[in-house]
Amino acid sequence: MTTEEIADALKLTAQLMELHEENPFKVKSIANAAFKLDKTDIQLEGKSLKELEEIEGIGKSIAGKIHELQTTQSLKELSAMLERTPLGVIEMLRIKGIGPKKVGQLWRELEIESTGELLYACTENRLVTLKGFGAKTQEAVKKQIEFFQSNVGKFHYASVEKFANDLVQELKKQYGTDLVSLTGAMRRKSEIIDVIEILVGTDKSESNSETENVRNVKVRLIFCAPDEFDIKLFETTGTQEHFSKFEVSEFKFENMRSEVQIYESLGMQYIEPELREGFNEVDLAKENKIPKLVEMTDLKGILHNHSTWSDGLNTLKEMAIYCKEMGYEYLGICDHSQSAFYANGLKADRVLEQQKEIDQLNKELAPFKIFKGIESDILNDGSLDYPEEILKTFDFIVASVHSNLKMSEEKATARLLKAIENPYTTILGHPTGRLLLSRPGYPIDHKRVIDACAANKVIVELNAHPYRLDIDWRWIQYCIEKGVKISINPDAHATAGYHDMHFGVCAARKGMLTKEMCFNTLSFTEMDLYFKIRKR
Repeated sequence: MTTEEIADALKLTAQLMELHEENPFKVKSIANAAFKLDKTDIQLEGKSLKELEEIEGIGKSIAGKIHELQTTQSLKELSAMLERTPLGVIEMLRIKGIGPKKVGQLWRELEIESTGELLYACTENRLVTLKGFGAKTQEAVKKQIEFFQSNVGKFHYASVEKFANDLVQELKKQYGTDLVSLTGAMRRKSEIIDVIEILVGTDKSESNSETENVRNVKVRLIFCAPDEFDIKLFETTGTQEHFSKFEVSEFKFENMRSEVQIYESLGMQYIEPELREGFNEVDLAKENKIPKLVEMTDLKGILHNHSTWSDGLNTLKEMAIYCKEMGYEYLGICDHSQSAFYANGLKADRVLEQQKEIDQLNKELAPFKIFKGIESDILNDGSLDYPEEILKTFDFIVASVHSNLKMSEEKATARLLKAIENPYTTILGHPTGRLLLSRPGYPIDHKRVIDACAANKVIVELNAHPYRLDIDWRWIQYCIEKGVKISINPDAHATAGYHDMHFGVCAARKGMLTKEMCFNTLSFTEMDLYFKIRKR
């Protein structure tokens, strides 16, 4: 089982234990372990029981459960509770805004056993009479159910990428050809996937098919003759909106042997697959104005990362060494600030202690550099959660919202504007706080926020965690237009999190980000100078 699957199993175990009112200390222990594994994505595959026990924050009891999951693909404790719980009630646990205790209350007091029944109960105002609920909670539950139902059958791109690429390789072997390619949304690297489409060029007589695999994701195989492969790849990659930008008469292809030739025949420059969404890419291509897109090799450093000083899994030294070994020139450490008590945020005295360790590590690892940063919480009024004497000790500050996510657009925007106007804010972190397929971002006026970043020379983060990818790539062109640079940050809570930079680059390319407008393509020397000038 993967780390993600183990974390999900432990999380469900904790939820069901709480639902059935079992030992709260045991529930908290399992829930904390699930949270840590999910947050850090540590690699558990192949580890022995002893190795699992040595992982910080796991312990013998949790290690035993992980080992049981790895060796038997199941957990007796979980299986027993699943047998006692209706499937619909388990599904209700996935609804944001109502925890296991409230789900248990709905189940026992109102005999609700599915999200459908719960939605109907909301429309009949049956929740308002329950202790701990009320009209506002009922309305919030109703909206969450509708959001949940709209996302059924959808997956994060990152969760299916490896499976899809492996399937391509299997099909190449099966059909004895290299004419096999991902197409559709997978080839465009869309952040959300509802079907994996694969094109196969073969002389064999095959019919197009659609199946659902063990991961519950749909796989659609599209077949064509080998000499039609490039044309078919072109036709199946873009969205309908992309092709609506063409004149119908333009589609006359004969003897085309590459997509580059196809676009040339249409009188325009080649459009990268990621861009074929139907925005302005066709108009720009006709004028030869699509820029060279940023690539992974352009990135020189990794900013916004966490260590064991707050809620990370790896020590500061481990984070730095791994970053250096990956070939980067610098690391920006941004542990949580003092308001994030839930994440062991740093009080002022611990900030200074960490900075002493950074100074020592910089001597040991030179010329590699650790920049002193912090992810400072943006408070309700838009202020940062340290006094000026602490703020000025950092090389840079990522300002982020982590609490009170239910403000109106006007209040949420005003909150961000004040944080952006703070002279110590360097980067605006994950601007909307969204979690794809789980939580929509809080509403903000993107143009006002980006305009403010331009006026105050604040960088906008593209949080590369595949569940965030925030700022949405659709706003990157507006950032560029206003001269606002984008920083692709992994928000890594363990060394493994650095690899999420790949997904950040995928999203950045969809937004037409260039090397020049990407903040962390600056070399160490350039970044060091930038921070020094900014601090002045």
